[in-house]
Amino acid sequence: MGWRLGVDIGGTFIDFCALDEDSGALRTLKVLTTPADPGREVMEGLGRLQSEHGLDPAAMTAFVHGTTVGINTVIQRKGAPLALFATAGFEDVIELARLRMPDMYSMLCTRADPLVPRDRIFGIGGRILSDGTEAEPLSEDDIRRAAALAKQRGAEGVVIAFLHAWRNPAHEQAAKALLRQVAPDLFVFGSAEVWPVIREYERTTTTVLNGYVHPRVDGYLDRLEGALRERGVPAAPMITKSNGGIMAAALGRTSCVGMLLSGTASGVMGASFLARQAGVANALTLDIGGTSADVALVIEGEPQYGSGEMIGEFPLHVPSVSVTSIGDGGGSIAWVDGFGMLKVGPESAGSTPGPACYGRGGDRATITDAMAVLGFLGHTPLAYSSVAMDRGKAQAVVGRLAQQLGLGLEETAEAIVEVCVSSMFAEVNKLIARYGVDLRDFTLMPFGGAGPMLGCLLARELGMASVMIPRRPGVVSALGGLIADVRNDFIRTLFLDVAAESLPALRAALADLAAQAERWLREEQRFTGAATISLLAEMRYQGQSFELESGIDPAWIESGALDKVAEAFHRQHEAVYAFADRAQPVQLVNLRLVIAGATAPPDFPPEPLAKDQPVPEGMVEVFHDGARRRMPLFLREKLRHGHVFAGPAVVAQEDATTCIPAGFTARCDAYGNLLLEAA
Repeated sequence: MGWRLGVDIGGTFIDFCALDEDSGALRTLKVLTTPADPGREVMEGLGRLQSEHGLDPAAMTAFVHGTTVGINTVIQRKGAPLALFATAGFEDVIELARLRMPDMYSMLCTRADPLVPRDRIFGIGGRILSDGTEAEPLSEDDIRRAAALAKQRGAEGVVIAFLHAWRNPAHEQAAKALLRQVAPDLFVFGSAEVWPVIREYERTTTTVLNGYVHPRVDGYLDRLEGALRERGVPAAPMITKSNGGIMAAALGRTSCVGMLLSGTASGVMGASFLARQAGVANALTLDIGGTSADVALVIEGEPQYGSGEMIGEFPLHVPSVSVTSIGDGGGSIAWVDGFGMLKVGPESAGSTPGPACYGRGGDRATITDAMAVLGFLGHTPLAYSSVAMDRGKAQAVVGRLAQQLGLGLEETAEAIVEVCVSSMFAEVNKLIARYGVDLRDFTLMPFGGAGPMLGCLLARELGMASVMIPRRPGVVSALGGLIADVRNDFIRTLFLDVAAESLPALRAALADLAAQAERWLREEQRFTGAATISLLAEMRYQGQSFELESGIDPAWIESGALDKVAEAFHRQHEAVYAFADRAQPVQLVNLRLVIAGATAPPDFPPEPLAKDQPVPEGMVEVFHDGARRRMPLFLREKLRHGHVFAGPAVVAQEDATTCIPAGFTARCDAYGNLLLEAA
């Protein structure tokens, strides 16, 4: 037995969860990120865990890591210069996109510039038809010419996305083989190997994202693996994935799109685990870090999945945990626009220089500074003593905004918080309208370093009567890496009617996908434990433009019970659109198989019921709801199972601060969670 370590890098802090497999104890830590030298903070955290908690690197049996390197590369547009080889006549596929504007209600919005400029997009002769047959042979001369021009124009890699490669990838494979001969210094990705699905734009843009982040992800993982070897860590590092699973870090070098949303996805996985443990079936998770606020739905104990999540300004069409960015993080900067209106974000102070109250050179007011001015923060050490709170610096930067707005200092600080919460309220309402759920049936679950600070304020605006603050809210994403399964998705575009004549092709596709999945899990991941397989079908009525995803039983295909496959689609269509036409033929477009190798979750035993009631450490003065108030300050480490107290109150701990408004009653459950109920 030894140690299992989960690590998650955010915009301001890197979080650590170390599980002692012998005692079951969980050790946690936060360290400021080092954007100029990503990876160095991992080594700093390992050193502190070793010196402060006795973690032995040589005894580490698992190292699971979530990283923002990929998504930050896209957001900051610091990826590799790419060339795109497309079928001649289809060179404008990423420029045309889907002819949808980012904001349908704005006459002034513009679409993002493509990641590949037009002068590095080359049309290649050759044509595969939709049935997979070759209508025109691949032009090797075009490939040689395009390779030379691509290098001349500064390309470091090539993305190949030919028409109908999802059906027959032969031309892409031949082009890749030729490129390795004529331009071996260029890295190459083909769309059929990255995500072989129908629809040219979605397949092309997903492959472009994969190539765009590849060099930085590859370099980062190389440095990480080298540093872990130097530390004497024997466990091969694993990477958290967008789909809520994990994979070997070595595969992340090429399967880059699979890890673009790794941090946000692992947060939802950690939150869903804690919700199930606490007996909470339906939760709205709220992950607020230093740079952003993200929400997701957990329904009947399970996170929701989808595709088309936005990576910066671009859609990612691979399966992922459905996480929506709804607002700003604790480091988001407040400012006054040209009309004298107070705004918050999207610019963030990050970890360098960070909020002004951190005393690291920040000179602009952030949400964290506003909470410090109001008196919620600074009563105990923050972020495991990584930062020292300087309330005077927060008052200075918020004071400058107060002068611009003509308001008092504390009124300005509260206005900053209100603008932030109002923005999140509007975005959450859009989300729940899309899902068609009633938030009165849900528990808000705030986590991340700033989640508990703002969570109750958002719950109050949303009319949610129940809030759950995890025991260690600041490191839930790192915990998610520890409990995630080894997981991957395999997809096949079929375009088959759900009818008896399609059975042979359906059975063959299912068998092939299952064989691919088994090879990936056992040979590439070297996983030897128990595994589960689930099957999903993307279906539609004939003539519809888009599909709905329905879970189906593999036994239905094996036994020929296609009526059950069709009925699964009818029920899903009815749930989404309130009607189903069971007389209409159903078409199966994509078949997706998910394999998951189970990871043993940590066993946190329930605590015995305490016989006493909580005693506050003291009273603190806080400006809240337009007036100064004295509130009790509780230390989270001293709260025990059965402790009950009423808001308003402040609960401080090493990784987060919980702000409880008046009208909420807090109860500590057997697992150390704070369950808050509104009167």
